[in-house]
Order: sequence, then structure tokens, then C-alpha cells
Amino acid sequence: MLCRLAHPIPRKGTSLTLDQQMLWNWYTVDSCFISSTWQIRSAGMMAGSCIAVILLVMLLEVLRRGVKEYDRFLLRKHAASHVNLGNIIPKAGSSNTESTAHGVCLPQAEYRPTIIEQAVRALLHTCQFAVAYFVMLLAMYYNGYIIICIFIGAYLGSFVFQWETLGLGPHTSATNEGTVCCG
Repeated sequence: MLCRLAHPIPRKGTSLTLDQQMLWNWYTVDSCFISSTWQIRSAGMMAGSCIAVILLVMLLEVLRRGVKEYDRFLLRKHAASHVNLGNIIPKAGSSNTESTAHGVCLPQAEYRPTIIEQAVRALLHTCQFAVAYFVMLLAMYYNGYIIICIFIGAYLGSFVFQWETLGLGPHTSATNEGTVCCG
């Protein structure tokens, strides 16, 4: 049984219609994603769409890493401006109280970003949110190939862009993610 959304999309030059399925499916040719302009007309277009989905999910992992690295940059900049206090900023992936060869790191004074720095942080967050939302919309087409490509992109993106040094503290970078499950 096929489920149709409000209105089928007419295909140019034919009397056939393109149906958007809301059940699990393995359709390739004549599948439609996000809008009527993203209609798969050949196996090559489906392969290209799968590669694009993998790259899109990898972009999401790049943005996640970018947010972390920008925050680390801001903290290093803040620490450098307070060198006379004797505090040591921990390396990527470590906690603020980790032991080092020079002794115990003192907790850093709290840092509030400037308005420009916060605007950059908000922009990175918005980009991350938009890409995650787009990935979610693609998943809601319940196309098995697209969902598998989302998983492949998440694996490859995490493997490449979340490979970082882990600290000895109780928290890893994964436990610091605001939305560990959903993007």
C-alpha cells in the first residue's frame, strides 16, 4: 500500500505522478527528496545523491568539531592574557583539573566571550543546527539507501573529525555534546 502526501507532483512530459512515500522504501529512480527539483531520474543521480548525503553528514561533524575548536581557541586566548596568574590551560580533550608534568592545572577563571566572538559562536551553532535539521528531513523520507548513507556519513565524519586526544578526567568529548543522539 502506498501512502501519498497532500498532492502528488506531476512529472514533466508525462501523465504519471511522483509519489512521496512515508513508509520504509528502497526506491531509487523516480524518488523525490526535499523538493520537486531533487527528483532522481537515473541510477547515477541516486548514487550522486547518496554521496552528497554522506558528505552532508560529514559536514555536520566538521561543524561540531569547529565549535569545539573555536571555544578552545577562545579559552587559549583568554589564558594567554592571564599568564601572570600561573594558570595552565589544558590541551584539547583534557579537563580543567588534570595533572600535568608541571603540577596540577588550576581551574581557569570564567570567560565571557565578546559580542563578536559570541556572534561567531552563534553562527557556528546555527550552521550546525541547519545542517542537522536538513539531515533529519532527509531521514524522514524513510528511503533505506539515504538512511544508510546518513549512517555512513556519521561514521566517517566521526572517525575523521572527532579523533582527538582524550583526557584522564571523567568526561570525554562525547559526554559534552548537547544533543548526543540527534545532531
